[in-house]
Amino acid sequence: MAEKKKEILLESGTNEFEVMEFTIAGRRFGINVAKVIEIMGLGLYEITPMPNSNPFVEGVFKPREEIMTVINLGAYMGLAPSTNPEKDILIITSFNKMHTAFHVHTVEAIHRISWTDIEKPDPIIYGGEEGLATGIARFDNRLIMIIDFEKIIVDINPRTGIQLEEVDKLGARPISGKPVMIAEDSPLLERMLIEALEKSGYSNLICCSNGKEAYDKLTAFKEMGGPLESHVSCLITDIEMPQMDGHRLVKLVREDNYLKRLPVVIFSSLIDPEMMRKGEQIGATAQISKPEIGKLVGIVDQCIL
Repeated sequence: MAEKKKEILLESGTNEFEVMEFTIAGRRFGINVAKVIEIMGLGLYEITPMPNSNPFVEGVFKPREEIMTVINLGAYMGLAPSTNPEKDILIITSFNKMHTAFHVHTVEAIHRISWTDIEKPDPIIYGGEEGLATGIARFDNRLIMIIDFEKIIVDINPRTGIQLEEVDKLGARPISGKPVMIAEDSPLLERMLIEALEKSGYSNLICCSNGKEAYDKLTAFKEMGGPLESHVSCLITDIEMPQMDGHRLVKLVREDNYLKRLPVVIFSSLIDPEMMRKGEQIGATAQISKPEIGKLVGIVDQCIL
C-alpha cells in the first residue's frame, strides 16, 4: 500500500487518482487511496471499547505507537452487520492530520480513474449537505459510491471540523470587496467556508463545485479581458473534486499566461509532507490542511494584500 500511494504522489496534475473498492453488506463503496495508510484484518488486534463514546465508535486499538479510534462504517450507514466478522477488514486512514480506522467487510480492488469519470451525485437523491456520497464511479457495469469520510469524522466529533471561533480570534476586520473564488465539492464545507470568509470580511465570493467549473469561470474572465484582479484576486481549492481535481486546476492556472499570477491556496484534508511536495511542484502559492480556517484566512489576507 505504501508503494501504491507513492506512485500516486509522484504524479502531478494528471487529473487521475486511485480508488480502493470495498464492500459493506454486499454494497460497493470507494475511498481515495491517497487517504489510506494500510489495510489489516479486524482480528489482528484487540479493540478496547470506550465508555460513553459515540455509538458508531467500536473502541480504540494500538497497532504500533499510536492509539487509533475504530469506527464501524456499516453501523454508521445503517447497513446490516457482517455475516463473517472474523474476516472483516480495517482500513487505516490519514487525513485532516488524524489517523482513523474504519471497519468494513471486504476490500475488493484498486482502480485508477480520471476525475472526469466521477459523476457528482444528485443532491436531492443523496441528501445534499447530509449525504455521504461525494461522487459516483462506474467500473465494469457496476457503480461505486465514493464516501465523504471527512463528513463522517465531523458528524462523530464536530470539533474536528471548521471552527468559526478561530475567525473570532482574529478580531474586528474591514470589509473587502475583492473577489475570492472557492472550488469545493462538499456542500457542507462550501457553506462553512462561505460563512468563515464572510465573517472575516470577504463579501465577494465566487463559488464553484469542482475544478472544471472553476477553470471554466477563470477562462471566461480571461475572455472578458481587463486586469485579472478585477475578476478574481485569490483562488481557494480543494484537491478531491469530480470532473477536475485541485492539482489539475493549479497546473492549468500556472500554464496560462493570463492566469499564472493568480494566488492559489490549496485547502485540503490530504495535506501531508508528500502532498506538500506535489503542490509545490505544480506551483501552489500555499497549502493548508483542513480544518485550519484561521490559518487559511491569514494566508488569503497575505495573498490579496
